[in-house]
Amino acid sequence: MEKELQVVGFRIGRETFGLPISMVREIIRVPDITAVPNAPHYIEGVINLRGRIIPVVDLRKRFGEKSFEPNKKNRVVVVELETRAIGLIVNSASEVLRISPSEIEEPNNVFHEGELDYITGVGKLKGRLVMLLDLNRILQRGELKRLDEAADSAADVLTASAVRSF
Repeated sequence: MEKELQVVGFRIGRETFGLPISMVREIIRVPDITAVPNAPHYIEGVINLRGRIIPVVDLRKRFGEKSFEPNKKNRVVVVELETRAIGLIVNSASEVLRISPSEIEEPNNVFHEGELDYITGVGKLKGRLVMLLDLNRILQRGELKRLDEAADSAADVLTASAVRSF
């Protein structure tokens, strides 16, 4: 029997996306986010999650969504990518989805070569489609470096302000 793929489902716009459950650490409400100067438009800033400074990427902006209104359903999906934690703002996060491998189309059957190369497959689940994502391809190496720099500079600022308050 085939082992089902377990993904954490979330929505951006009208589409459902999925990340492997092994990458997702937690899902939280959108907290106050500290802006980082000179960051790319899709990097919202950083958050302090239980003493750990985590950069936050707005996947809606990263995917080119034109309009979105902040609301109570918005969530931050905290993922572990290599050795770093990154927050991803999404419209809403749903349950864990279980998709049979026989219900997953290879991306080259759906998209042209090089187009949307961050999609690893398209899962069919109860009449809806779930785009399976590769975060390493969504956030290229240079972007990951910039996220690290943003988190480091924010941590330095927070440390400096904490020291001054004593």
